[in-house]
Amino acid sequence: MNLIVAADANWGIGRENKLLVSIPADMKFFRTTTTGKVVIMGRKTLESFPGGLPLKNRVNIVISRDKNYQVKDAVVVHSIEEALEEVKKYKKQDVYVIGGDSIYKQMLPYCNKAHVTKIDFAYEADTFFPNLDEDEQWEITERSEEQTYFDLEYEFRTYERRK
Repeated sequence: MNLIVAADANWGIGRENKLLVSIPADMKFFRTTTTGKVVIMGRKTLESFPGGLPLKNRVNIVISRDKNYQVKDAVVVHSIEEALEEVKKYKKQDVYVIGGDSIYKQMLPYCNKAHVTKIDFAYEADTFFPNLDEDEQWEITERSEEQTYFDLEYEFRTYERRK
């Protein structure tokens, strides 16, 4: 399984259920990478999308503890274990964990590849992603040239779990 995230200099990923910054190239990378694939997210992440609607042209798996929670055009599961069972129907390389922070933390042990847009700026964040640079189980296997969006510098990194 994969995960995809944009993180700031301190591995912050959000504030008040919103992204810290919207970088068009990052949004395009996310869209291109996940279209036609399976995305796993928490309920709050789904509700942060425009209209609170599932992403188009993807299988959306939403994890919610609320047993009565339902959403049109999405598969709702109620635990990490149920999500892992549901994704067995798909190729592992086609599954992407897309947030939020507690879902990332719980799903990280099941992922072997992480696509990280690393932003060289520290925002005021209230949600964070685990620091893969300090985790000996992970290594950077690809990194893009440094990109710039206005005065913001960032790069696309691929981390892979060490064998």
